[in-house]
This record gives sequence, C-alpha cells and structure tokens, in this order.
Amino acid sequence: MNKAINAFDYAGYICKAMTKGILLTTKRGDEVNTMTIGWGHMGIEWGKPIFVAYIRDSRHTRKMLDDTYEFTVNIPYESVDAHILGYCGSKSGRDVNKICELNLTTVESEHIGVPGIRELPITLECKVIYRQKQDMNGIPADIQTRYYPSDVSGNQDYHIAYYGEIVGAYLIEE
Repeated sequence: MNKAINAFDYAGYICKAMTKGILLTTKRGDEVNTMTIGWGHMGIEWGKPIFVAYIRDSRHTRKMLDDTYEFTVNIPYESVDAHILGYCGSKSGRDVNKICELNLTTVESEHIGVPGIRELPITLECKVIYRQKQDMNGIPADIQTRYYPSDVSGNQDYHIAYYGEIVGAYLIEE
C-alpha cells in the first residue's frame, strides 16, 4: 500500500539522504534497472515540481531513460542496507540484474511504468520533460579535475541533467 505524500515536505530528508546515496530506477520493456545517485535536486521549474538527476552519458541507465523518459527516485526512510547502495553504485545493469541479485521488491507505480522499491520506500515518480548535456567549457577546471579526471577510466564523460516532473510521490508501506 502506498501513502501519498507531498514531496516537498520530505525535501530536506531527500537531500540529506542523497549525500549517502539514493536510487534512481528505470524500466524498458521487462527490464528494470536501478543505480545509486548522489547528485540531484528538487525545485519548481516552469510551474512544475521537478527532480533533476544527473546521469553520465555512458551509463546503461541513460540509454534506458532516453528510450522511456520515465524514472522513479527511491529514498531510504530511517535506514537502508549500505550494501544496496554500494552494489547499485558499482555494478552495471548491462552486466547484472541488480533487482534480482539484491532480492529487492518492486512496487507498481501509480502514474508511470517504472516501479518503486519497497526497501527504499520514499518514492518520487518522474516524467522527463527536459534534458540537457553539460557543457564542458562551462565547468570550472577544479571541478573537471575532481569529477572528470582524464586518467581514470570511465570518468571522462560528462553528465546529462534529466528534469523529471514529479507526477506522484508516496511512501511505500508494508
């Protein structure tokens, strides 16, 4: 059962949880993929409630998002098994089914085709209404050096900002 919430009533909690990691989940056909994110923000843009997620161009999740333009944001409430966040942040959905490997419980969403995850019960349902690739020329050199080091494999590609209109928000209850 899902208890409807106002996402902005939980905004401080969501932002604090993001510093340790939250999940972003996508679905294409029968394939459900989730990944740990630590960058994002909530706000109002174009008069709509928005969650912006930043996904590297090379990620499997990015390809799924570009096909479906829907995602859920899954946030722990009170506590979460750190192994879930570590695993989902270090394994690719190209190679492993993280939902099955971690025995996570998907819960059907109310407004989109991407499920929530019971183990991270605060859920935002989002429909992508805009996407923007980062302009590397606009990123300061110190940030480029820290987050896009040329000597670390897999970290040279920049992020795409996905602006997801929050079309549903709820707490998954047992």
